[in-house]
Amino acid sequence: MPGNVAGAISQVNSHCFISGGYNLAMDRAKRLREIIDTRFGGNQAEFSRAVGKSPSLIWQYLNGHRQIGERFAREIERKLRLQNGWLDGLERLNVEDSQQPYSTDELYFFGGMDAWDSNTPLREDEVELPLFREVELSAGSGSTQVIENHGAKLRFARSTLRKAGVPAEAAACAYVRGNSMEPVMPDGTCVGVDTADKSIKDGEIYVIDHGGLLRVKYLYRRPGGGIRIVSQNSAEHPPEELTADEVAADVRIIGRVFWWSVLR
Repeated sequence: MPGNVAGAISQVNSHCFISGGYNLAMDRAKRLREIIDTRFGGNQAEFSRAVGKSPSLIWQYLNGHRQIGERFAREIERKLRLQNGWLDGLERLNVEDSQQPYSTDELYFFGGMDAWDSNTPLREDEVELPLFREVELSAGSGSTQVIENHGAKLRFARSTLRKAGVPAEAAACAYVRGNSMEPVMPDGTCVGVDTADKSIKDGEIYVIDHGGLLRVKYLYRRPGGGIRIVSQNSAEHPPEELTADEVAADVRIIGRVFWWSVLR
């Protein structure tokens, strides 16, 4: 955790319990319930599996019998790829006076990534990655196809790939379009994809080709080979249930998301 973020969270903790502001423990429990409702469809058992804790322990946290401590709060954010400090409502804080202001657009995985410029040589710790995108099949038809862009590429830090355990030859990038993954991944977020990891792990984020649409979604397995597609912004984009036949006909898993960053 960057020092300035840790300091900001520490200041919030002190403010909450000393000055009589909002109660941090209650706030964490409220936001925990929010993420269970939005990402896991209210299913506490699925959430428990995703964070590696027992359902009874999660029930205690949600119902005020136990308080979500600092270590567990950060663990939840790390495992669910949430913004560091999300459970504390960090985006509500005014940290502009910090020596190194913290941007709420910077998420848990940090790493260098820039648009590829053929006139700029790669640095020693950089690798060029392909970019997946949608293209229209014919003018005005509305039909699209997901392709691997062989023109402009993105350059990415090898060190970030090593930390994530992703081989350079399996790494690629894609962009999030629309508001379905807000607030975690706003429109324009660039994601790093491990194209070698196509096996669905419940609650992980994947890039998929869904009938020619490039989509970034949480995926869950369903009995019989079906999948459940979940958006972060479930109020506007309800979960989708696909049968095994629908998955076989219309869905191609490009890979698991291991990194993301909002470009401004």
